[in-house]
Amino acid sequence: MNDRKQIKNQRSKIANATKIVRVIARLNVGGPAKHVVWLTQGLSAPQFDSLLIAGFVPPGEEDMGYFATELGVAPLFVSEMSREISLKDAITVWKLYRLFRREQPDIVHTHTAKAGTVGRLAGTLYRWLTPATLLGRPRRCRFVHTYHGHIFHSYYGPAKTRLFLTIEKMLARLATDRIVVISEQQRREINEEFAVGRARQFAVIPLGLDLGVYANWQERRETLRKELNADANDILVGIVGRLTEIKNHELFLQAAALFKEQFGPVAARVRFLVIGDGHLRSKLELQAQASGLADDVTFVGSRRDPENFYPALDIVALTSRNEGTPLTLIEAMANARPVISTAVGGVVDLLGDPLSANNDGPFIVCERGVRVRPDDAHGFAAGLAQLIGNESLRREIGERGLQFVLAHYSKERLLVDIKTLYADLLTRGIVATHESGGKPPFPTTS
Repeated sequence: MNDRKQIKNQRSKIANATKIVRVIARLNVGGPAKHVVWLTQGLSAPQFDSLLIAGFVPPGEEDMGYFATELGVAPLFVSEMSREISLKDAITVWKLYRLFRREQPDIVHTHTAKAGTVGRLAGTLYRWLTPATLLGRPRRCRFVHTYHGHIFHSYYGPAKTRLFLTIEKMLARLATDRIVVISEQQRREINEEFAVGRARQFAVIPLGLDLGVYANWQERRETLRKELNADANDILVGIVGRLTEIKNHELFLQAAALFKEQFGPVAARVRFLVIGDGHLRSKLELQAQASGLADDVTFVGSRRDPENFYPALDIVALTSRNEGTPLTLIEAMANARPVISTAVGGVVDLLGDPLSANNDGPFIVCERGVRVRPDDAHGFAAGLAQLIGNESLRREIGERGLQFVLAHYSKERLLVDIKTLYADLLTRGIVATHESGGKPPFPTTS
């Protein structure tokens, strides 16, 4: 009898919980995969009933499904969902629609471009394909999309980019209640520069991560350094991420070669590490050899212990052509590591204001890192030289970065922000709609 009562109580709690279906194209290595797993784990019973739906990681990309397993999250996989456009997308939309019918979500939250497209199309079907629509009562469900980055430049050619931009504009207007971006710079880019969505649809919710993993990082500084036989005086400059075109590791190697050429004596004690894997590895290894960096660059490969490899680094670099807010820089700051990065997307907000009014040089020293123009190898090499030659600057930047991340990028803050967003959606429709005098893209059904 007691067992039956307990089961009944559990079912009652689930029935009263807010049902969240979260959709991402694939759990490949990177910030978005961690983000959706943290949210799925954190938004759980009794207040929420969360389901994570993902596609499969294609060959040539690293699978991060292990991270979901470690946190006790069991995704539901849709085999037809992939990154590229294909005829299978129609099957994906139909399968997602049927899953929505079965799960009856209160909120569907999509992440990344592909999942945002198929998920919101399926959501449109789910919302309107019901007899109650004839009475003006579509299904009660809200739709949220998070841009972790965007594909509006540097990914594809002009024609394909225009197609994707047109699709995103249509989906924002017709199939999205709220649009989440992870930095103010990203909001300006997506909404103002590329004219996606209405201003009132946007919510800026920065990333959050488990900062406890990186506590007492000093105690783990020697773990990777011992593996690499790094001397105490060696300066390790590392770049962390998938070896793919958008990350632009070619620029990192070009800057390393220029640094070695221009700063010969000091360069003897500088080592460059490439942490991560991907389909460009062989090409990048050949570039390193051709650039005379065979003894200076180490391809570490993929590692699952960021709590060990970040503390080993003296400088963390990022050379991307396009980013949202890169998790690798936040993780570096959580370990008090100074960073140098191309000025793309949310990186500008992350690094903070310039420390000097003179910003005409090849690089800009900011509060929490050094900023360089995209694709500027000479500027990147000069910025590296500034950091490498100034230990006190590295220490100051690292400490400011650590305090900034502790104050703004905790997982707990992320969960509170998302809970608030969901509560507003379910109780008032689109936040601030009445304040702006506009109308929501969907009729309010709550």
